[in-house]
Amino acid sequence: MMRTAAAIVSLAVSGALIVAIPACDQGGSESSNAHYGDCQVSGHYGEFQLSPETAGALTVKTTLPAPGWWNGDSPDSVRSGYEYCMAANIAYRSGLDRVKVKNAPFPEVVSGRTKDFDLALAQITITPERRKVADFSPPYLSSTLGVLIRDDEKIDEDNIRDVRIGVAEGTTGEEFVKNRLKPTKPVTAFSNDPEMVRALEEGRIDAVVHDTTILLAYPQKREGRVRIVGQYRTDQGYGALYPKGSPNQGELDRIIRQLIDDGTLAKLSAVYLGGAFDQDPAKIPYFTVDDGS
Repeated sequence: MMRTAAAIVSLAVSGALIVAIPACDQGGSESSNAHYGDCQVSGHYGEFQLSPETAGALTVKTTLPAPGWWNGDSPDSVRSGYEYCMAANIAYRSGLDRVKVKNAPFPEVVSGRTKDFDLALAQITITPERRKVADFSPPYLSSTLGVLIRDDEKIDEDNIRDVRIGVAEGTTGEEFVKNRLKPTKPVTAFSNDPEMVRALEEGRIDAVVHDTTILLAYPQKREGRVRIVGQYRTDQGYGALYPKGSPNQGELDRIIRQLIDDGTLAKLSAVYLGGAFDQDPAKIPYFTVDDGS
């Protein structure tokens, strides 16, 4: 995240999800007792070889809650979602029979200070600054920054600089607002998305600028009390983050490229992201920033 169609409680790292029932690969031959949560896996079991952090498991770090991406509020309750099922497919194709989920605040996930995971999937925007402390996969989804407001407000690209804006702490959305948008009023950074949206509803802030693909879930969940009025192009994408110098990077990159090329990620987007949105992201108006350039 700056945190396509295109979340954060400071909890201790914890949790695991275990494999359940038999599955067959795309060739039709029975392979492994591998079904991860509610995810459908495909490809060939064990086609790729990793040196995992935990024997027999793919250890994935993320930030919860993240509806549509990780459906569940805690590691042991997540059974579906775009990034969870992406991880399930990576585990399956690597011959690993479970996905071990670790929940952490987003700034920690992208800090480069920890190496106790195989990859992080948390709607992480690839940036030059983050590349200095971690390695990234090829981008698997493009990203924009959406503007969420209360339904009874009138905020647009002409007056947004003059309202109180909330952002997610440690994200590229925060960087964008402070360095590009440069509002005239103080910017409030929140450590988790639900608290940020509550602050908007309660009138403590007037607008939220955050990843469009994350914000799209809130108008439905909040029963029309909030709406997305615009989005900013960023020319950036989400990538899987690896600990710097990970020996698994080459193999994980190959798996992710395969998931892109064979249409697996497009299917996951349609099922999990499309199902979470009541609005076509392509039809949201694009805002521009008059920064004098």
